[in-house]
Amino acid sequence: MSTETIGLRALKKQQTRQAISDQATRLFLERGFDKVTIAEVAAAAEVAKMTVTNYFPRKEDLALDLHEEFVGGLAHAVAERAPGESALAALRRDYLAAVARHDPVIGFSGSAFARMITGSPALLARLREFHEQREAALAIVLADETGAGAHDIHPRVAAAQLGGAHRVLFDETMRQTLQGRRDQEIAAALADAVRTAFDLLEPALGGYAVRATGAI
Repeated sequence: MSTETIGLRALKKQQTRQAISDQATRLFLERGFDKVTIAEVAAAAEVAKMTVTNYFPRKEDLALDLHEEFVGGLAHAVAERAPGESALAALRRDYLAAVARHDPVIGFSGSAFARMITGSPALLARLREFHEQREAALAIVLADETGAGAHDIHPRVAAAQLGGAHRVLFDETMRQTLQGRRDQEIAAALADAVRTAFDLLEPALGGYAVRATGAI
């Protein structure tokens, strides 16, 4: 099998996945998440029901399609931080950049999408799972980056604090979205909230997990 064939197959899979996600989002926004079935999503996307579940094993993941980026985002930002930069500083920088680009991963989703999420107990429960998984992924990276032992609680406590701050900021973004504010207004209002959240963590975590100068 040629590299070109493999590439075309991968592209086809990505296109199919995107089409399913787009149709699911359209139906969820029109009728509400809980009122739409997997079979209806499959029909709208013109694929078999099994195809939908192959790409999205859980119905909630059809609506929360950015879960991989959400769960892995904090860990990635810390793992890629610059020499001399602490985990806290890297996450502050990363968050401010996400605010500037109105990133949907941190809650810039539009009022219709925000109402869909908050109106569904199933989606809210799944979102809580994502927050927990994100915190666990961050703890693993912090432990590796600091050489913490298997029973050292420092990485888990730090991850809980950092993850908690991100959760509060996400909720604040959603709250303002539901109030009907535009993305530009939300981004401007978040400036104080971001500063407050990270400044509160500075005394405890400002010197934690600082990447050594010259580290790759």
